Amino acid sequence: MERIRVLIADDEPLARKGVRMRLDAEADFEIVGECSNGRKAVEAIERLAPDLVFLDIEMPRLGGFSVIETIGANRMPAVIFVTAYDEHALRAFEVHALDYLLKPIDGARFREAIERARNRIRNRDLESINRKLSDLIQDIKKEKKYLERLAIKSGERVLLLGVDEIDWIEAADNYARIHAGKQSHLLHATMNSLESKLDPARFLRVHRSAIVNILSIRELHPLFHGEYRLSLKNGAEITSGRSYRNRLQQILKNSF
Repeated sequence: MERIRVLIADDEPLARKGVRMRLDAEADFEIVGECSNGRKAVEAIERLAPDLVFLDIEMPRLGGFSVIETIGANRMPAVIFVTAYDEHALRAFEVHALDYLLKPIDGARFREAIERARNRIRNRDLESINRKLSDLIQDIKKEKKYLERLAIKSGERVLLLGVDEIDWIEAADNYARIHAGKQSHLLHATMNSLESKLDPARFLRVHRSAIVNILSIRELHPLFHGEYRLSLKNGAEITSGRSYRNRLQQILKNSF
């Protein structure tokens, strides 16, 4: 029996491990690669041509929906989406009859999803899958709205902070520290979640631990190996990660 070739794309090592361990029990599935961000997922899909992708919708550099847009829905393999709870995304998957798994992944739900994927791939039903993916992306594009304000709890009150007031965002364990002028606020949110909900034309991930408001950047200082030191208007100094170099250069070139 021809084996089904699988790519796992998720930025969380434990999530990748969970999928991998469950697939080990399926003799007709072969894992051909793993990716920790969207850019690597695009490269791996084009290079490895897997039959099935476990695709996280919230990843650094490119989210799952952006991976599909980059590849093209008509060229995508079969997809099982993996996500933390996102009401809008789950509703969209159900409307278009696309498979998804919620984190933490349930074993019975996993078996149902791969059985459907197995049948679709064996029956060469890719045209139907691609049509559903295309419809999904069109709906996501129509409905997607980026955050305009953050609701930050502070004691007995809730601060409503406009995103235009934010200079940069810093990872702080299970929280994000929001820097706005001389003040900072803790928000219970992950960097990946915030990156996916902030307008990429206004906010730029420059490091796995830092997101910057492009309009808050005052100076760029080239360092070594593609890194930059960013001087912000509020006096903060941030060093970019080398893996974010190309996106930083491209977006900043188009912004000034």
